[in-house]
Amino acid sequence: MTDDINETKIVKNHVLNRRQLIAATAIGAFTAPTLLNAKEITSMTPKAFVYTEVAISVPFDQAPWKKINQDIKKQPGFLNKTWLQGHANQSLGGLYSFDSQENARKFVTGYFPTEPRAFGVAHNTRVFDAEVVTDASNDMGSVHFGRTPTKKPGAFVYTELQLSKKFDEFAWQDRNAALKQVPGLQNKIWLSGVSTNTLGGFDAFATLDEALDFAINAFPETAASLGSAFYTRVFDASITETASRDMYSPYYAG
Repeated sequence: MTDDINETKIVKNHVLNRRQLIAATAIGAFTAPTLLNAKEITSMTPKAFVYTEVAISVPFDQAPWKKINQDIKKQPGFLNKTWLQGHANQSLGGLYSFDSQENARKFVTGYFPTEPRAFGVAHNTRVFDAEVVTDASNDMGSVHFGRTPTKKPGAFVYTELQLSKKFDEFAWQDRNAALKQVPGLQNKIWLSGVSTNTLGGFDAFATLDEALDFAINAFPETAASLGSAFYTRVFDASITETASRDMYSPYYAG
């Protein structure tokens, strides 16, 4: 009888240990992909871009970017972010990629307003259709659609025209030919506003001086030729590199 009881205990313990092993394996199956997801995310093609800028002036090393990065990585559909620090005014912002326009809209209407609200300041957000600009952006070597960057950017320029034009009706081939002659321009994402069809771009430059020359001198001439008001911003890429790398920015994927 005693032997039977001991044998039963051994069987139960064996079953229990096996269950524990399965449970541990299951936990591993749920936690291990966290690392894989970071790699998979960088290879996903974006369906929407989001541009943000917060009306605050703060040295980037004093911004709580590590905590903000953790929170943003939890947002549905998030793929990557390139942090932005405004040249001369030290504003904070970012260019984001999302897996759908729906998730991009949820981000700008749900989560993102909580960031500037915590600082007690206003902010700007824009959502852009990434699919409609794929061909035009690829023609400009965009790193967001799979191109591997050959050099790190020195600066970024954001542009937006107060002009509504469907992108598939825009002669981007002619404009790209001209842009490829711009000194220091490394690559470009074309931007087409969701619902507004505004035209714009996010350009990576080799140096800050070349970015400033484009934003201050060249681009205003383009806007004038179209009879359009415009918005330009220049950002120092070197300041935000570490924070951007932590957010899978494709500008540092090489």
